[in-house]
Amino acid sequence: MSAFKVPLFIRGEIIEDDWVEFGGRHSGGGFSAPDPHKYVKDLPLANPMALQDMQEVNFEEILDILEELGKNLDFDKNRYIRQAYEAGLTAAPYPASILKNSYLNLPSVFNRESIREIAEQRIGVDYLNGWVSQKLLDGRTLNVRAFGARTVHIPAGNGGLVSAITLIRNAITRSDAIIKAPSNDPLTAIALARTLADIAPNHPLTKHISVAYWKGGDEAFEKQLYKPEYVEKIIAWGGFASVKHVTQYIQPGLEMIGLDPKRSVTIIGPEAFADEATLLEVAKRTACDIAMANQEACASARVIYVLNGSDRPAIERLNHFGQLIYDAMLAMSIELTSKPRTFDRELRDQMDATRLDDTFYRIIGGEDNEGAIIVSQFDEPVDYSSILSGRVANLVPVDNIKQVTDAVTSYTQTVGIYPESLKKQLRDQLPIYGAQRLTSLGYACNVTAASPQDAIEPVRRMCKWIFEEECDPDEVFPLWRI
Repeated sequence: MSAFKVPLFIRGEIIEDDWVEFGGRHSGGGFSAPDPHKYVKDLPLANPMALQDMQEVNFEEILDILEELGKNLDFDKNRYIRQAYEAGLTAAPYPASILKNSYLNLPSVFNRESIREIAEQRIGVDYLNGWVSQKLLDGRTLNVRAFGARTVHIPAGNGGLVSAITLIRNAITRSDAIIKAPSNDPLTAIALARTLADIAPNHPLTKHISVAYWKGGDEAFEKQLYKPEYVEKIIAWGGFASVKHVTQYIQPGLEMIGLDPKRSVTIIGPEAFADEATLLEVAKRTACDIAMANQEACASARVIYVLNGSDRPAIERLNHFGQLIYDAMLAMSIELTSKPRTFDRELRDQMDATRLDDTFYRIIGGEDNEGAIIVSQFDEPVDYSSILSGRVANLVPVDNIKQVTDAVTSYTQTVGIYPESLKKQLRDQLPIYGAQRLTSLGYACNVTAASPQDAIEPVRRMCKWIFEEECDPDEVFPLWRI
């Protein structure tokens, strides 16, 4: 029996009919939604010219509506948001305290000046509002404008923030969005769209949002939707398999903007061990990077390289540091992190095997699946570091920075670094190895939407960059006169 229902939202219209059953990602997380095959032809714009109304909306008007949307997302007053929260209690991997906190913070994402900053920093508001002219060296005048596109968004389900950012990016770029509701966050995007429809029922922003659930990999459905005549860009978040699956539909006229899964690492310099007070501060920062949102994000710390040597005294200092991190993690607010709802069985088995001999690795905590710090007793991470999750991290002692750079690859997203001087030292090296974001220790999961993402400019790429030229034969050499 379905735990809840996920309606279909098509350009302001709610459809609650033709229900079919879908399985969730967690036990008891099944739900029902309208049969996507019956509505696949209704999702795309029937005519590309229908997007013209969005291009005519002034940016300040977009800000007005998004600001009003944020004001109407109060957890205690918005029934759609509460429904999304209740569905998340079944579908999402987060405990109730973390899940509720994410919805309490949702209105702040729609801060007017924050959205303006995203648009200005990542695109330029002038390019969104009209044509920007520039005189080139050859004499011609180049007029450039950022136009919206017909898009499909496949957002990640690790928190309602992703659905909010998706809606904001669509509004900023004046695009048309078909949003696939994630199975582990099935109602947040619907809640945002329904609230938008309540406050601006006939506005182009509402008329260019659709939210639907279909099972990823349903080729009979996706082959009808993923066509250049219907969609120009697919913005795909998610796991390796799901992102790779989408690539089969890419062809001339249909671009994929991939925000695929990444791993993150942490680098801590010897300055952390200057004194006990400093070490405790660094431990708190490290715990935050590990445990925030229960280590579900790509940016979460998992392997922490500590540049303090690997001899026996250094290892003892590292063991003490591991205990401080573990204690700091357990002391964090339950609104930010708490004991995971589920724990990976393979990781549990690996950790149990590791406990049998602490010669090479020492595990601090973890007996009750509450999270743990694995301290390597030599300069290598555990061989199951790729599956670390559920607030489990690995401290690795190293003697030189090359041991760290060898571990950084194109799959490395965030690198949290302490101290700042070490970050400045490494910022021109780590990107060459593949690192995409360098940040101060403690801020790995404290992200901003005004930055690039995964080493690309996704908001900028969502736009179609159109240019129009003015060529005066008296200024630009006329080829026909040769």
